[in-house]
Amino acid sequence: MTSTMKTFAFMAAMVALFMVVGQALGGRGGMMTALVMALAMNFFAYWFSDSVALRRNGAREITYQDAPDLYQLISSLADRAGLPMPKVCVVDSDTPNAFATGRNPEHAAVAVTTGLIRVMNRDELAGVIAHELGHIKNRDILISSISATMAGVISYLATMAQWSMLFGGRSDDGEGGNPIAAIVSIIVAPMAALLIQMAISRSREYQADATGAAICGSPRSLAQALGQLENYNRQLPMAINPASAQMYIVNPLAGGQLANLFSTHPPIQDRIQRLLALDGR
Repeated sequence: MTSTMKTFAFMAAMVALFMVVGQALGGRGGMMTALVMALAMNFFAYWFSDSVALRRNGAREITYQDAPDLYQLISSLADRAGLPMPKVCVVDSDTPNAFATGRNPEHAAVAVTTGLIRVMNRDELAGVIAHELGHIKNRDILISSISATMAGVISYLATMAQWSMLFGGRSDDGEGGNPIAAIVSIIVAPMAALLIQMAISRSREYQADATGAAICGSPRSLAQALGQLENYNRQLPMAINPASAQMYIVNPLAGGQLANLFSTHPPIQDRIQRLLALDGR
């Protein structure tokens, strides 16, 4: 199954989970409230996720005059990918990393840390930027924003189910909700939503690696960059909001083995092996 098909399957599972939790509330009122909330949150995520992401991560937009080599490299890769020139932003951090944001290719931005510019050679830097352009080309930012929003709404629904069960809430037609379904929703639904969101994010990272390798024309360069990025980020984690971690090309936060199991990023060695396999072809 391709990454795109997996993503659609995961999104369908998220919708199904959403419906199950809503049903546990035992009425149409709570479900409609959650739907309205989901629409409002998705509207906000669609229109403002880029500005929020850039501001939250301390990214500042730069011009050609500020960093001509970086600007020219991104322009060349964007042209090769058939994309409009994105905004170019820099995050003041010694830890090498990068992320992309924007609701569509016409409103996109690529942000790199000062550490990335300093430690990567040109081929490795091209691989990293091509990966981020891959996210833009595949519209992954929009998919990630929607999945994160739906996960948040599912957690909200689970909380509503909990209060409904505790206080004997009843549905609009006077019948109480299913207590077993409510208990399952309270315990299982938020964790299931997190796992589905994680699966979507991992699937999109693999796809962005493949797309990025095609854009830069060197899977090995991206593979080498990923190996370096993983080592640097383990030694010098970034001080960022954990909600932003999934945006970066590698996990910028420190974490043990248990945390890695629930990471939104696939294992680096798996990503490297896939890229090397592409290079071998």
